Amino acid sequence: MVVLWACALMCPAACASERAGDERASADARYMARWVVQSGDHQGMPFAIVDKKDAKLLVFAPSGRIIGVAPALLGSAPGDHSVPGVGLREVSAILPSERTTPAGRFISEPGRNDTGEDVVWVDYDAALSIHRVRSGNARERREQRLASATPDDNRISLGCIVVTAAFYDAVVSPTLGKRRGVVYVLPETRPVHDMVGAYQLSLQAQ
Repeated sequence: MVVLWACALMCPAACASERAGDERASADARYMARWVVQSGDHQGMPFAIVDKKDAKLLVFAPSGRIIGVAPALLGSAPGDHSVPGVGLREVSAILPSERTTPAGRFISEPGRNDTGEDVVWVDYDAALSIHRVRSGNARERREQRLASATPDDNRISLGCIVVTAAFYDAVVSPTLGKRRGVVYVLPETRPVHDMVGAYQLSLQAQ
């Protein structure tokens, strides 16, 4: 199973090429995917990895096969924790320093936001979701940021994981938009190995 996802990530000509394009996975993302499959931590559910340092979303089938990888917009503020109660506030009341995409392991589920749009909830209480890019404020140039060659300009959201409509409809919706899954948001303030180590201790205690 590990061979399947590794080949698809590293070889754009493989079966995932239409959806993954020329995107590559970072060493951290490959390490995390390998650990998820080998440990069985995803419990037979589809899963996704949010690589904040590389500003990418990777989506996997329950078998560990890579389905697609694409650039993502993330919280404008660096940090791996969300402020308690931030999901209950009006957007205008969320300070710039509080607009983080928190790291961790989340059980996702499909749902709808307050406008009726279908989204994948990563953390409902924190109002954290994966959703399609919206036109919004033209000055934010969100579509252009997603299309840029580097992750340097991908920090613009309130904290949500934002992808193109095409990637959402072709990859996210059929995989995570139909059933529960697991979303692993990699940290940016500490090594990913530390995050996995904590989960490994939890698994051994079960």
